[in-house]
Order: sequence, then structure tokens, then C-alpha cells
Amino acid sequence: MKMKKCYYHFTGDKLRDGRDVPPVGEWLVHEGPLVPCKSGLHASEHPFDALTYASGNRLHKVELGGEIVPHEDDKVCARRRKIVASLDAEPVLRAFARRVALDSVERFWKDAPAVVLEYLRTGREELRAAARAAARVSARVSARVAAWDAAWVAAGAAARAAAGAAAGAAARAAAGAAAGAAAGAKYRKWFLEMVEEAFSKAGESGCAK
Repeated sequence: MKMKKCYYHFTGDKLRDGRDVPPVGEWLVHEGPLVPCKSGLHASEHPFDALTYASGNRLHKVELGGEIVPHEDDKVCARRRKIVASLDAEPVLRAFARRVALDSVERFWKDAPAVVLEYLRTGREELRAAARAAARVSARVSARVAAWDAAWVAAGAAARAAAGAAAGAAARAAAGAAAGAAAGAKYRKWFLEMVEEAFSKAGESGCAK
């Protein structure tokens, strides 16, 4: 049987309107007008576009039904939406932010301290403070690598409850700080691959990409 088209949608513990996130397999139906960014059930065809609107670190693969209204190239607004797979994307978001920062560091900060490179490659928490300190010592140089600060935030030690959507915000900031036209396309590809790998490892393939 042919799989339904898959979209992506981020939430926190609740939907933006305060309702509970529906369980996997349950259709959510919007009764009012469909107005992108204002009224309706939203989702994006690419997870990087969904990240732009993330209100939390929970990433869902969703199917849409009924009337669908597009909004530019980054999302759509639908009458019905059903979660078919779900995962806590915080580890992916943190890893993505570090990967983007590492790419920027390797291109623009040729003499970056070894501890900075090791931290970005591994995310080892015990290296975080030393990497941050080394970057501050080289502030004049590291300022050229704006993605570094975003990656540091993303991989920080803040408690999950306090962090909220910090990982998603940092992932967006890292990609935005480091992206030119070519790099932006590369980062979108990386993020899609990392998201799909995370869903696959969780046994949550959901629907067709």
C-alpha cells in the first residue's frame, strides 16, 4: 500500500493554543478558517523549515488531510493533521548545532584550539567549560565564527525543564550564522539526514518523505 506524504511539525509539551499534543494516530481537526500563520493546523515539507517555527523540541512526522493552504515555500496550513511518528529531537538539535559550528570553525578559524574542535565533534560535557574559555581567549578570531556561540548554547548543561526550546533556537541560530547560499543547502540536507536517522533508530519511520 502506498504511504501517505509526510510533513514535519515541532511542538513543546503542549500545542501553541495550550491543548494537549494528540496521541499518534489521532486526527486533529480545525473547524475555523484556514489562514497560514494565524488559523489552521500547520506543518512543513522539510524538517529544517519546521525548525524555523519550532515551539519546542518534540518533532513529529504528520499526515495532513482536507483542504491545504500553502504559505510561501516553508509550510502549509491544513484542515486535518495526524501524528504518525514522534521523537524528542533535542539530541539531534544539539548535534546539528555543533556540526554546523564545527563546519564554520574548520573553514574560518584554522588555528582553533584543539579543545574547541574536540568539544564540537563529540559534545562531551566535561569539555564544554574549557572549550568556552579557549574561545573567549581567542575572541577576536572566534567572533568571525558566529555559529560557535549558538552551538555552545545548544550543547549546554541547562536542565531540560529550563531549557525549553533552547536547543531548537540554538540550532536555528547556528545554521543562520554560518550559512551562505551553498552552505544553507548543505545544512538543510544534513538536518534532514540526521532527523531521518533519528526516526529510523527509534523505529518510527511513520510515512513517506
